[in-house]
Amino acid sequence: MKLILAELSLMERQAWLQHAIAPRPICFASTIDKAGNVNLSPFSFFNLFSSNPPIVIFSPSRKGRDNSLKHTLENVLEVPECVISIVDYDMVQQMSLSSCEFPKGVDEFVKAGFTKEASDWVTPPRIKEAKINMECRVQEVKSLGDQGGAGQLVIAEVLCIHIDDSILNAEGTMIDQTKMHQVARLGGDWYCKVDSNNLFKVAKPNTQVGMGIDSLPESIRNSQILTGNHLGQLANLTEAPMIDPAFHDDRLKNIIQYYSINPAEMENELQRYAGELLNENKVAEAWQILLAGEV
Repeated sequence: MKLILAELSLMERQAWLQHAIAPRPICFASTIDKAGNVNLSPFSFFNLFSSNPPIVIFSPSRKGRDNSLKHTLENVLEVPECVISIVDYDMVQQMSLSSCEFPKGVDEFVKAGFTKEASDWVTPPRIKEAKINMECRVQEVKSLGDQGGAGQLVIAEVLCIHIDDSILNAEGTMIDQTKMHQVARLGGDWYCKVDSNNLFKVAKPNTQVGMGIDSLPESIRNSQILTGNHLGQLANLTEAPMIDPAFHDDRLKNIIQYYSINPAEMENELQRYAGELLNENKVAEAWQILLAGEV
């Protein structure tokens, strides 16, 4: 399938993009107008874009139905401040409720059942129930167009972060990712939740440069068994390791003994075994299994 976006209606375009570009983190933006009326709205067009300066951006797009501006946008144009709160699973239903298009002047804090808490650096209040609140000064509002659906990028500098102690690690030095059950927006009515059942780690090269898949032995690089993820794990090392004479593995020994008369089948079995080890992030062991087939 190939889609030419200019040929799609606004609603079709939005649906395809929101299904394809996901998951998207969700934030609340708490804002206030010059008269002191508070607005609270959720946004999945949101993310972190800079650490120095610390910049987050969210986009209260022009409404697709009538091209009107969202109350959040009107507020930050009047009072260039906001509080960005991270949505987690404990408040996902309240978040959905707050997305209703209540008339201007209606307090979504009240409608969604949240408690206002005074901010230290900005005028809009923060959400007491939120585990992460970021007080921000709006640096710029960048319009991407004047048609319905056009994004209006609110570029905000983070001045202060309030973090609930319940989501810190045991040392109190960082957020424990297994405790902060963030939710993210998908397409349609679909969402996803971050928890220990779907978290995983990926080793980073950091200061050392990985050798790259093109540097792997040809038999490994062109494997019909190992996946792209497997090859990426193997090639994340700075160089291929040497055979470790002290390495002992009973399954490796059995594979070599059983398939010694059929080298091609032995290579397949070694790669299958290595793939299982890589699925368990046992990269060093997988390399030793594969190197046995290169001898």
